Parts: sequence; structure tokens; C-alpha cells
Amino acid sequence: MSYIWLGVVILLTLVECMTVGLTTIWFVISGIVALLVSLTVDNFILQFGIFVILGIFLLITTRPLLLKFVKPKNEKTNFDRIIGMEGVVTEKIAKNIVGEVKVDGKKWSAVSTKKIEKDSIVKIISIDGAKLKVEKVEE
Repeated sequence: MSYIWLGVVILLTLVECMTVGLTTIWFVISGIVALLVSLTVDNFILQFGIFVILGIFLLITTRPLLLKFVKPKNEKTNFDRIIGMEGVVTEKIAKNIVGEVKVDGKKWSAVSTKKIEKDSIVKIISIDGAKLKVEKVEE
């Protein structure tokens, strides 16, 4: 019975290495416990119960805590920093047709839900791929 648990532990370890989702690692730990139990107790149902219950318990109780330390902080990139800034339209933007905006010294493709004339001041709402979504700043 120990070989089965050893195989389960190895398989789940490989899955965790490939996915890095911190999901199967808890079942690797519970598999090791079930392996140790299998060395002294010959009841597969008891071993399987320990494996499942301990794995679920560890997943629910410790995963959220660990994710706080492992997940990188969502820091703003240079691109994100221009959201909220104002820019100048350098090529007319027609409704849902790409125009051009200069913001922070750089020219960007830009779209809007409304027509915006050249030399108008716009506010950057968001970035969608390589295009800015903008809206006209009312004077």
C-alpha cells in the first residue's frame, strides 16, 4: 500500500511543479501523512480518509495565508501611470475609429465613444492593448 501513496505523492508533486497554483501541494502533504500511516495501519479506507480530509483542511486553512506572502504586489507599470492623465489629440478621433493622442511626451493610438477633434484635451480612461481609451475634457 505504501507504493500507491508514494506514487500519489510523486504525481501530485509533478502536477504542482507544472502548475505552481498552490493547490496540489496540500495534497502532497496529506499524501505523505497517508504514506506514513500506511506503514503502521493496513486499512486503506482510513488512509484515504486521512488523505482527503487533511488535504482539504490544509487547502482551506493555509492557502489563503500563503498566497498573501507568495503573490507579488500589483504594482503600477509605466503604462498604468498615464491612466488619469490628460493628453492632446494629434489626429482626430472619430466614434470608435482610432486616432492619436500625445500624453506624457509620447504619441499613442486612441479610441473614444465620441468624436474628438484635433488639439482637444482628453483624459486617459484606460489602456486596451496598445490603444488608449479617452474621453474629452470639458472646458
